[in-house]
Order: sequence, then structure tokens, then C-alpha cells
Amino acid sequence: MSFLYPLGLLGLLGIPVLIIIYIIKSKYTEQTVSSTYLWILSEKFLKRRNPLNRLTGIISLILQILAVTAISLAIAHPMITLPDSAGDYFFVLDGSGSMRMDYATDEEGNTRTRFDEGKAQIADIIENAMDGSVFSLAYAGDRTSMVFEGIENKEQALYLLSELTPAHGAVSMNDAIGQAQRYFNENTSALVHLVTDKDYEAVENMTLLNVGSDVENYAISNVTYTYVDKMLTVNGYVTSYVSDEMLTTELYVNGGESPVAVGAVVVIQGMETPFQLTARVENFTDLSVRIPDEDGFMHDNRWDVYDVQSENSYNTLIVSERPFFIESMLDALLNAHMDVVTPEEYDGRTGYGLYVFDSYTPETMPTDGAVWLMNQQGSLADSGFSVQSELTFSQAQVLEPSKSTSSALEPFVKDLTGDDIYVSAYVKYGLYRNFTTLMSHNGNPVIFAGTNAFGNREVVFAFDLHNSNLPLLSDYTVLMHNLVEYSFPEIIETTAYYCGDEVTINIPANCESVRIDAPSGDSSYLSTETAAVRFVPTEVGEYTVTMNVSNTQRQFKLYSAVNPQERNPMEEPGAAFGLQGEATTGGRDGQFDALMAVLIALAVIFVADWMVYCYEKYQLR
Repeated sequence: MSFLYPLGLLGLLGIPVLIIIYIIKSKYTEQTVSSTYLWILSEKFLKRRNPLNRLTGIISLILQILAVTAISLAIAHPMITLPDSAGDYFFVLDGSGSMRMDYATDEEGNTRTRFDEGKAQIADIIENAMDGSVFSLAYAGDRTSMVFEGIENKEQALYLLSELTPAHGAVSMNDAIGQAQRYFNENTSALVHLVTDKDYEAVENMTLLNVGSDVENYAISNVTYTYVDKMLTVNGYVTSYVSDEMLTTELYVNGGESPVAVGAVVVIQGMETPFQLTARVENFTDLSVRIPDEDGFMHDNRWDVYDVQSENSYNTLIVSERPFFIESMLDALLNAHMDVVTPEEYDGRTGYGLYVFDSYTPETMPTDGAVWLMNQQGSLADSGFSVQSELTFSQAQVLEPSKSTSSALEPFVKDLTGDDIYVSAYVKYGLYRNFTTLMSHNGNPVIFAGTNAFGNREVVFAFDLHNSNLPLLSDYTVLMHNLVEYSFPEIIETTAYYCGDEVTINIPANCESVRIDAPSGDSSYLSTETAAVRFVPTEVGEYTVTMNVSNTQRQFKLYSAVNPQERNPMEEPGAAFGLQGEATTGGRDGQFDALMAVLIALAVIFVADWMVYCYEKYQLR
């Protein structure tokens, strides 16, 4: 036996003090009776009926000595050592996305997940383990971590266990099993438990706690769309993993609360079944396809898609007296809000991603977006060129395509057929910044592109589109498309991913910060030092990418869906695996907490002493 607080035994010093008090205590008591006869008679009667009267004082002393002893032992907190009765427990907890599936529902309608059940089984083992056992837990979530290792405090282990939450995507168990193997190598008598919803044919040197359940699950996957002439067509697949079903699909557009299209699909168990939904919508920025039928895993009953073109384009301002050629083309190429004003109406407004100045020179260069300058008649500070003179021809002149082999030219001229472009007049500019020339005439740059003094992308046409045949050529559409792509490099190529996929974000010029807001509300910042950055979504739901570009905030939406391998609640058994080595028997020395037994004994002693005291106090002798 050992004691947690040995100094508590100093209380035994009260025993000799108690004996001394008993010795010097007066034995005489004064009692008043009604008559001598009654006193003598009662004394004879008591002596005849209660032969233990003479021992009551000694019994009281013995009980008080026992009480002092019990109190001292209780303060010292005795622990009884039981050899080889405690265990060395090591738990491997699967935190993959499928552990979020429902496990069971109680009588009150409360549902617990597989992960809840796994934690409950671990907690039950810890609570019922003999004192003196040690506990370790490796958690396989978004990353593998040792939650605790070699701790004896049950309350601490249970608290750390309760704080764990499952991941959303697929996880690798290799690192967690590796931690268990390391621990087993050092403690071959360790009791290793694998808590997972995956089934295995057999495991070696460990106990499998399977928390899988045959709950119903429906899923949506691989959603695509087309949007032509105000008609939105959505295609995708639905799956029912447990049974044949008639599933309903609903289409929501632009964050609406009511579906714009509803369909029904007959689904064979385990087979991906295609569906299609169509709806006429005036504008389109995002869509959401949902299965309203309830199942045991609602995380994969939804799939959101955002319009890539809308996400990667800017609002546009056109300042022109005759904007038809520019407005009609940009309206076809850009799915973005467009404002058109005359030079007289332009008031230096900001907040646009693209500024188009047609035959008009503003007082100052916008600092917060790309700029297209057409037929500039006056010099503009920070533009990178100066106006020298206007050249007018009696006969239209053909422009000469650049013969440069620079790779910088390729994005501008890709897919052009080479149609001749004629102009009847253009402005001669002097360049003092490094631009890429697309077209020239007699060595004068006529169409060129580059960046202005603020680092924003700039495209320059030295002529009025009405003084050329360019808007009538098939190359006009191709050239304007190339210029739009140059002005608005794609920030995000696609908006739908699976948990665990890598997302690439292109960093535009003058980008000051990039913040990622996860569905849970957690935020993180990415570097803007490189041309592209990457991050991996680990939650199901909508991610928001917020960029500050030249003091203008831009936002992009991404959707992260459940990884396909985490959707099937009825997985086939996996191959046998386990820990290498030979397990040994035996364990740690357990400890029995004798405090409760001491307290019970103390309570009995107090009750007995109280009874003796009452007997001495109220019985006539």
C-alpha cells in the first residue's frame, strides 16, 4: 500500500492525546432522581439487564481511536498496488469525412455520428481502466497528430478526446499506424485499438472497433453547366449507395431561396445516374443543385458552382461618344456590370476593373484597374507614352503585324487569321515605357499593350475604330478576346473542388493581400510574392477568396465537396493489416483507490460511536 499524501498520517498522533484525555477524564456524573428507592431499584435492574455497562467507556475510547485512525488514513489517501492489473492503451482514431455519417438516433431524436460513437467507445475504455493505466491517442484527420501520449490522468485524456472533431476529406491512416507501430515496438504489451468506420478482414496485434453503420446516403457529383441565350442547362450525377431510390433534384440560381427547376431521377443502388435541369434566367452568377431527400450524411447532398467568367471579370466603365463597337463586343466577352457615359458625364469616378477611354483623354490615369486608351488626342500622365501628331491619309493604309518572336507577343496574336487591317487616320505616339507592339505603320506603333506607371495593364489603339475596317473583320472578335484575357488574367480557373484537392490562385499585379475564408469562418492569408499561390480546402462548403488590388477589394467563391471515397457507407472489407512484432502479456501495476473504503469505515465508526454516546447519556445506571 502507498499513500498519495503521507503527511496525513501525522493525524495518528491524536491517538495518545485521546488516551490521555480518557485517563484524566472524570468518571463521576451527577443525576437527579425522584426517590432513593427508585434509584436503588433501577440500579439493581440495570445491573441485571445490562452487563456491558462497565465496558461502554472502553468501547467509546476504542471507537474514537478508530475514528482518528480512519481520518488520518483518509487524509493520507491510501492506494493499494495490484501487480499486472493495469493496461498500456494506445488508440488510433479515424477522423476521415465518412466519420461524420449518422451512427444511431436515440429515443429523444438526438442523432450521434460515427465519430461520436468512436469517441464514446474510447471514453468507455478509459473510464473503466484500472487506475495506473496509461493512455495514448493518435488522430488521423487533415493531418496526423498525437493528441496525448503516456498520460495517466483520465480526466485530462477524456477532455482532450472530447475536443476532437472529424475532418471532411479522405485521410491517410499510414502515419497514425506508424505512430502505433513505434509505440508497440517500445511496449509490446500495449493494448492497441483501431477506431474506424472502415472494415478490414483481419488486424494483427490490435483490436478493431468498427463504428460503421448501414445508413442511407445520397450524393451529387460532377456538376457542369452551359449558359446560352439566357438558358441555363445543368448536368450532373446522383448516387444512392444503399438502395434503389427515386431521388428529387432541385436547382437554385443566384442565391435564391426557391428552386427554379425540379427533377426526379430513378437511381439504381451504387450506380452514378445522370440528371439534367434547365431553366431560363436573365443573368447567372452561381448555381446550387440539391437533393432534398434526407439521409444519414447531408454533406454530399449539395453541389455549388460559380460562373468562372463572372468571377474572373471586372465591372467596366466606357467613356465614349460612340460606344457601339466597344460596348457590343465587351458585352459579349464579359459577364460583368458595364456603365457607359459620355466624356461630359465622366467625373473621375473609380471602382472599376476596366476603364475604356475612346477618343477622350481624362485628366488623371485611374489607379485601380486595367485601362484601354483609344485614339488619344492628348498626353496623359503615367500612361507611358506621349502624343506627337495626328496622321490622316487620303487612302486607307494597311497595318503591319509585329514580326517579333518574343513570347510576350503570343497571348495577343493567338488564333488570329491575319486579315489586313486598314486605317484612314491614327495618332503618332512616342513610347517611353516598355510596350509590346501588335500592329504598326511605317515603324509607328498603332496597337500596343503593356503596363502603366501604376502597374496596371494597359492597351492602346492609336486610331478610332470608326476610321478602320477592324470591327468588320472576324479577327476583331479574336483580338478583343485576347485583349480581355490579357487585361483580366484568370484568377481562378474553376470553382468546384473536392476536399483535399489543390487550388491554384493567380496573383494579379498590384495585389496587396489574399485572404481565404473557410466555411467554418476560419481565415488565413496567402503570400503575394509569387505569380501563383496554392492552398488545399479541408472543409465542405463555400470558400471566399478576398483580394485587395490597388485599394480595390475583389472576391471569388469556391465550393469544396466531400471526397468521393468518403461517401459510401457500405464499403467492401479492406485487406488485413496490423502491427509487426510479437505481442507479450503482462501489464503495468494497477492501483486500487482505497479512499472510499476508508470513508465508509469512518462513517460506520461515527455511527457506532454516536450510538454508544447516546446510550451513556440517556440510560440510567
